[in-house]
Amino acid sequence: MILLNPGPVSMTAKVRAALAGDDVCHREPEFKALVGRVREKIARIYDDPGYAAFTPVLIGGSGTSAVETMLSVIAPDENSLVVANGVYGERMAAMLRAQGKRHEVVNAPWTSGMDLVAAEKAITSGSIGHVLAVHHETTTGRLNDLAALGAICKKAGVPLLVDAVSSFAGEDIRWDDWNVEAAAGTANKCVHGAPGVSFVLVRSAALARPSGATSVYLDLHRHAADQAKGSTPFTLPTHVTFALDAALDELASSGGWKARHATYVARSTRVRSALRELGVAQLLENDSVYGATLTSFRLPEGKTYETLHAQLKNDGFVIYAGQGKFDGAIFRIAVMGEITERDLDRLVASLRSALG
Repeated sequence: MILLNPGPVSMTAKVRAALAGDDVCHREPEFKALVGRVREKIARIYDDPGYAAFTPVLIGGSGTSAVETMLSVIAPDENSLVVANGVYGERMAAMLRAQGKRHEVVNAPWTSGMDLVAAEKAITSGSIGHVLAVHHETTTGRLNDLAALGAICKKAGVPLLVDAVSSFAGEDIRWDDWNVEAAAGTANKCVHGAPGVSFVLVRSAALARPSGATSVYLDLHRHAADQAKGSTPFTLPTHVTFALDAALDELASSGGWKARHATYVARSTRVRSALRELGVAQLLENDSVYGATLTSFRLPEGKTYETLHAQLKNDGFVIYAGQGKFDGAIFRIAVMGEITERDLDRLVASLRSALG
């Protein structure tokens, strides 16, 4: 079964084998060495000079847990701005509401790019302490223009917090140019690990301030302080961390994030071309606004998602439904994970059979 949803992904045999390794206590020296090794490998993924200033902090949990942990850098009395155009931007606003932290939201339609005009007006008002945005909004597959938003943040001296859960290790991130202070990532998307471990990349200046955490567990400062001493405040999923270590090795040996990005582009191009030939329309305006890893398509008239999903699953592929207002109107195909050229051949044939 080939997973074409935006995480978890189909893993290689090596990564899957790491999940079946020896049991280990998370307080033993060998696991502490593993955590240190994994953090070092994450710290080497990007060759952007600004990336060297960021410290990886591991979190036991999904990518959402990393995003919520990242919000520890926001002070309790601070006012933040969320720039949203999909489920995951709106989820960050929901996190701030749950934490009782003041915030404003600049919303845009889910099929549109971020509202940069309204965002700039809010950022330059002088009342905003942090800006929060999603890099790759998998609600639609749009790769948001963080270069433009980051330039506004940098000019105004306001730090940017990035949900990079669906873009880290698969898309370009300009850490200094975008005025990034912290970014959240996860093991089970572009890194091709197993679900259960995520991480936050954070500048030391943010950790030097008092923690703004409203949770005992999701406290970035606590995790960072303990990991700096070779420990962890809570139990990390040990076997999943071994799998992450193996996945990071494969990422490096395959040419790093740039090579992985190129692979995703080639795969997505093939899927889009096949569906275009079948007359299936994409949800967004053109290929250029999509990220490399996921494309959203409108369901053809007379075809239900349930029927399409069942036909493709019968052929060995799992696609993804639309979320919220797009439920029942679109389907999404992601191309991360262990997917061979033969798999793509079979996928194209399956799509032709189901939609031709």
